[in-house]
Amino acid sequence: MGFNEFLTKLFGNKSQRDLKEITPYVEKVKAVYPSIQALSNDELRAKTDEIKQRIQDFVADERAKVEQLRAGIEEKELEEREALWAEIDKIEKAITDKMEVVLEQSLPEVFAIMKDTARRFAENPEVVVTANDFDRDLATRFDFVRIEGDKAIYANHWVAGGNEITWNMVHYDVQLFGGVVLHKGKIAEMQTGEGKTLVATLPVFLNALTRNGVHVVTVNDYLSKRDSEWMGPIYMFHGLSVDCIDKHQPNSDARRRAYNADITFGTNNEFGFDYLRDNMATNPKDLVQRKHNYAIVDEVDSVLIDDARTPLIISGPVPRGEQQLFELFRPNVEIVVNAQRNLCSQLLIEAKKKMASNDPKVVEEGTVQLYRSFKGYPRNKALIKFLSEQGVKAQMLKTEEYFMSENMRHMHEATDELYFVIDEKNNSVELTDKGIDLLTGNAGDPTFFVLPDITTELSQLENMEGTAEEKQAKKDEILANYSVKSERVHTVNQLLKAYTLFEKDDEYVVIDNKVMIVDEQTGRIMDGRRYSDGLHQAIEAKERVKVEAATQTFATITLQNYFRMYHKLAGMTGTAETEAGEFWDIYKLDVVAIPTNRPIARKDLNDRIYKTKREKYAAVIEEIVRLTEAGRPVLVGTTSVEISELLSRMLTLRKIKHNVLNAKLHQKEAEIVALAGQSSTVTIATNMAGRGTDIKLSKEVKDAGGLAIIGTERHESRRVDRQLRGRAGRQGDPGSSVFYVSLEDDLMRLFASEKIAGLMDKLGFKEGEVLEHSMLSKSVERAQKKVEENNFGIRKRLLEYDDVMNSQRNVIYTRRRHALMGERVGLDVLNTIYDTSNAIIEELSAGGSYEDLKMEVFKTFAMECPITEDEFKNLKEDKLAEKLFDAALDMFKRRMERMTQVAYPVIKQVFEQQGARFENIMIPITDGKRMFNVSCNLKEAYETECKSVTKSFQKLILLHTIDDVWKEHLREMDELRHSVQNASYENKDPLLIYKLESYNLFKSMVDTMNRKTVSILMRGQIPVHEPTEEERRAAEARRAAMEAASQQAAALEAEARQRIQIQRAQEEQHEDMSKYRTEKAGINAEGVSSAAAPQEPVRGEKRVGRNDPCPCGSGKKYKNCHGEGL
Repeated sequence: MGFNEFLTKLFGNKSQRDLKEITPYVEKVKAVYPSIQALSNDELRAKTDEIKQRIQDFVADERAKVEQLRAGIEEKELEEREALWAEIDKIEKAITDKMEVVLEQSLPEVFAIMKDTARRFAENPEVVVTANDFDRDLATRFDFVRIEGDKAIYANHWVAGGNEITWNMVHYDVQLFGGVVLHKGKIAEMQTGEGKTLVATLPVFLNALTRNGVHVVTVNDYLSKRDSEWMGPIYMFHGLSVDCIDKHQPNSDARRRAYNADITFGTNNEFGFDYLRDNMATNPKDLVQRKHNYAIVDEVDSVLIDDARTPLIISGPVPRGEQQLFELFRPNVEIVVNAQRNLCSQLLIEAKKKMASNDPKVVEEGTVQLYRSFKGYPRNKALIKFLSEQGVKAQMLKTEEYFMSENMRHMHEATDELYFVIDEKNNSVELTDKGIDLLTGNAGDPTFFVLPDITTELSQLENMEGTAEEKQAKKDEILANYSVKSERVHTVNQLLKAYTLFEKDDEYVVIDNKVMIVDEQTGRIMDGRRYSDGLHQAIEAKERVKVEAATQTFATITLQNYFRMYHKLAGMTGTAETEAGEFWDIYKLDVVAIPTNRPIARKDLNDRIYKTKREKYAAVIEEIVRLTEAGRPVLVGTTSVEISELLSRMLTLRKIKHNVLNAKLHQKEAEIVALAGQSSTVTIATNMAGRGTDIKLSKEVKDAGGLAIIGTERHESRRVDRQLRGRAGRQGDPGSSVFYVSLEDDLMRLFASEKIAGLMDKLGFKEGEVLEHSMLSKSVERAQKKVEENNFGIRKRLLEYDDVMNSQRNVIYTRRRHALMGERVGLDVLNTIYDTSNAIIEELSAGGSYEDLKMEVFKTFAMECPITEDEFKNLKEDKLAEKLFDAALDMFKRRMERMTQVAYPVIKQVFEQQGARFENIMIPITDGKRMFNVSCNLKEAYETECKSVTKSFQKLILLHTIDDVWKEHLREMDELRHSVQNASYENKDPLLIYKLESYNLFKSMVDTMNRKTVSILMRGQIPVHEPTEEERRAAEARRAAMEAASQQAAALEAEARQRIQIQRAQEEQHEDMSKYRTEKAGINAEGVSSAAAPQEPVRGEKRVGRNDPCPCGSGKKYKNCHGEGL
């Protein structure tokens, strides 16, 4: 017995340990279930209400403490608030932790309530309860509830996903296991057909009782809408609100309500983009999301691994964004690509001739030419076919060993004749000297596409003779030249990638003259996604469609970092075990395999391996014919649009009816999947099509042998193949699965063990013969593991870059949220003054003079320097900073006090005389350069004696400066990420340089932001206009004229004023955030104007709603009176 087997026998394997941990919870649910089952419908709902109240009572003391602290915080001095906010944060974290305790205590009862609710709906066409207000509201919006007298009647059938469904599901014991795993914040791996959607109702219901919100995340909008409609009535029966964000436009009131629901369904992209939009909002009323509490991710591997490869980006145009080089250099790149193809084809022809010789030297020359052809054009179909012949690949690999030896010392001998070298495994293309010469053509400058050695040039510049001005001018010239050439080289590299590594109808499709990315895992179009770093523009130039303008990032986040913000995250899928390591490394999510309700009856056959693709596809067609004749439905899995269309043409030639589901036809997914289980139906689909929808079989089909799965190629990820296999064998259904593989497939060509090729050669394998053995299937799986490790490395690298951004993003978004909400704005201003004081002292005490300090203090704080020259020379840095901070804070308080003194008399007069007419008021505040129109509530300004005015001013300035410098910082970070990639040419780690440089950029940005903020706040004042003698006399004359006016004129004026008020009144508008998508317009700070401001506050009218009583006093609604037609 081996050591591992001994440990397993002693401690059990992971699955056994997981089940041992979860079983007590399930036993408690089963124990309490009879008492829940005995309750009447009304008692059942009352039990739910009792648990809701119990949860709230459990944390009532802590919440009361938080409210008490918040209530008194505004009365405290700025310096005292930090400790109070720290105490509030500590208590709120304690509330979250206590919630988990009470939820665990309530779990058995809540799970039993949900299970019995499902049973009641399954067994009764109608469930009758005493109606409450929530039921009455539901009855006005949904058909499944109706009110009769004091009773609410819930039907057990409703429309979900466009289809009428009748509820017929009750939770199995294994589904209770899954529910506990999900509540614990883990991943539940459940096989296809085990009812993952039903399992999720248990933890969703339990966690929604806290009223803190639960998010259910799906892979596409069809599933989010369907599941919210399918499961919604079960939750609503217990008084929980349910909505789906994908049904509503971004930033609309409807979407805001969806997030405020107890349970919110939606797609991962929309949740992520809403988070980014919220962090671009300029008004608290524009926010849609609340705190990230608990999320369950359906098909968690697809969302957290496949979709996580590309970050979510909201971007907008950059200056001169149309001026790109892709179309300019496309002809040059096409010349090089065509020359390479012709060269590689010629090399292959010569290699074939020489390798057929009996002379070993000639054969050796032939293998070198074959290897050269492989390095230059590995996707050449003639080359792939030749490599599948007996002994050929083994000979080439021997040659490769020679070139790879001694740290690739001899590699140049193979590649010098080529124009560029392609490395498919690392997805890279590198130009050779010969390629650069051809690319340059008649440009005259042989270094036109060569990056200069900037380090050497700058070093030589230091040793040159000349003045400092001459050296600086030369340095600027060197850096400008490097910048221009860097962009040129980058453009050419991206064009080369587009032409050699990205194929139409495989990695992308062109629809309506737009390049759309196809998700290689699911085969779905990734709407709104674009390749980064100019690759998308390069593909657009290649396909001769409109090249979109270059964009600048306004907000970005990876899905990994978005989902790590949730207090508790869980997931469910049928295929997570193969990626368990990644789930733990990145998300700290444990994968727990849940046993099946019924044993799996599907037969998984060994892979069938052929030499060429042509033989493989012919065998697939013959197998489809055999299976359909037996009356079995067939699901054919493919890895690309191109293969699905090829198989479709082959089946059409054989006159076999079939349906095709790929990226071009993804809208029909639900309809095609619903038909896929019918007798003799053939469905061609990408490997992961139909996720979330079960293929149900009739008795006739089950008797014939069930659903047959045919994979036309092994995917590079094992879980994708497992997903395809899992389409058959649902709930103990019969079925079979088999994969057809050829040595020409990308996976086999790039990563498969050479033992397979060698074995075929030794056995004298002939064309058309099939190799089938469990050992070979395991060999293919080992190849898949290599690719999975490689892909994990790529995703990890992406995350490492975003982690740098994420630490910066957290600082900025936290500060921005404080400014937006206004609660902690005073504390943030205090910290800003403190940090600025420290930065000034640190900067000038190192090498600045006292005069520099005086100038900097005046420029930043608009005050005389409080530090004497002797103090500047003798005191330590911390003492100097403290003295400067105290003086600056004192000056700031005086300025804010002066602002309230100027504003309050006007506010008081307006409120006391016309307060009933106006809700908001606009106050002009200037820093001497710009005018800021600050909006605030008139009543609040009056009651706080204008303290709310200074608070609104601070909020506006903080938001304005944060957005201004953050947008510029993101542009610099984009440029940095692009430029550091060139560090690899100098044998340096781009990520390390990125981390160092980004830290310096961020430090500089924060300092700039602080100084800008302080500079404006310290100079802020309400402009007061002192009237001249002439203006006084004119005012007195106007007053006399008004007093002499007749009563009739006064009445007419009042009527006109009322009419103007009515015309100006309108419903409150939210900022339209729907324009912010993956490509969007720029952000402008709201309320900032460079125009001259009026000399007195501008009044914001009280808005009259269309259904409000008309202000004219007629008693009619506004829309039927003076608002008619508006």
